[in-house]
Amino acid sequence: MEVEGAGTGAATVYRVGAPATARRPAPPVVQALRRLPSPRLTGLGAGLFAAAAMLVVGFLDWLVLDGSPLAFGLLFLPVSALTALWVRTADLVTAPIAVPIAFAVGVVPIAGGTGGFGGQAMAVVTALAVHAGWLYGGTLIAGVIASVRKARDMGRRRRRPAGPGGPAGAARGPAASGGPARRNPAAARDRRPTP
Repeated sequence: MEVEGAGTGAATVYRVGAPATARRPAPPVVQALRRLPSPRLTGLGAGLFAAAAMLVVGFLDWLVLDGSPLAFGLLFLPVSALTALWVRTADLVTAPIAVPIAFAVGVVPIAGGTGGFGGQAMAVVTALAVHAGWLYGGTLIAGVIASVRKARDMGRRRRRPAGPGGPAGAARGPAASGGPARRNPAAARDRRPTP
């Protein structure tokens, strides 16, 4: 901002279009994250992605590492983060819901149950109870990421300038937007015919 003629009673001149300072380049980690794909999945798509990814992780863990719960849990955490990052903004609430379901789907191959359906079901329930720390950790990661994304979206919406008529529907009133028209009871009393 430049001020011309300060102290002499002359008008103050403000320079609006001042040249911006040069930005520093982003750190390499941020640049690498910006190059990652950024798909926007629906709530159902995010759930299917998480379930399919955890099922693949479970089978690979069973084949390669003989059902290591540590490897399964460690791989569950990035799947939880990716699910919360890739879900659409409108469906953010589904990320912390889909992630525990995906954990339950993925734990089936490494549960190690025997004796038919009943034995397998008991093994899955036991595995869910034993590995609850990983389950809570992944759900917490998905919940925190979804909450931060929602807060950033709400802040972005608050800073966005309103249209030419102000906030949506404010200039037109409720009757023009299709809503019920509100009447002032005092004004209605004044218009009643007297007997």
